[in-house]
Amino acid sequence: MQDRGLVPDVSIRVYAVSLKSNALPSCNGKSLAICINFNILAGFAAVMSVCTLFSTTLSAYLPKVKIFMQFVGAAYMLYLAWKVWRSSAGVEADDGKEASFLSGMILNPKIYIYAITAMTLYILPVYRSTGAVIGFTVLLALIGASGSFVWALFGSAICKFFSRHTKAVNLVMALLLVYCAVALFL
Repeated sequence: MQDRGLVPDVSIRVYAVSLKSNALPSCNGKSLAICINFNILAGFAAVMSVCTLFSTTLSAYLPKVKIFMQFVGAAYMLYLAWKVWRSSAGVEADDGKEASFLSGMILNPKIYIYAITAMTLYILPVYRSTGAVIGFTVLLALIGASGSFVWALFGSAICKFFSRHTKAVNLVMALLLVYCAVALFL
């Protein structure tokens, strides 16, 4: 199977909860940051599992939904690319809202689109066995949550870099998202 650009789209995203986890070690101690990051991983695993069941069922009964999912995924990636490219402010750690499991995982549409698009377009066309699907569910949950872990470990340095090079970082991120959207159809 050819690489369709899934990794740049997934692993480079900046989540509001991830930014919150960056501030936690210095403000509230490392144990709280570790707890928050395990909650993020648990949330990713739960959402990924539900979306995997949904995608598996959907692809089994409606194989023609794939093209629709490609367009939805590509449109959303292009929307994100536009928003990233147009944003001018640096990375902000807090918007005044408290980070919670509900707001960070359950109400985050990016996670659902990531999970359904990854399963429908990348995994299910190639792998059908239960073991493989479960394995990829775990792998994709780990990849998705890794952004939060990176922010918790290196967030301070990353924030400084992003603040100094906002335009260049935004351009690179936007171009990677456009590449991922186009690659869905290659």
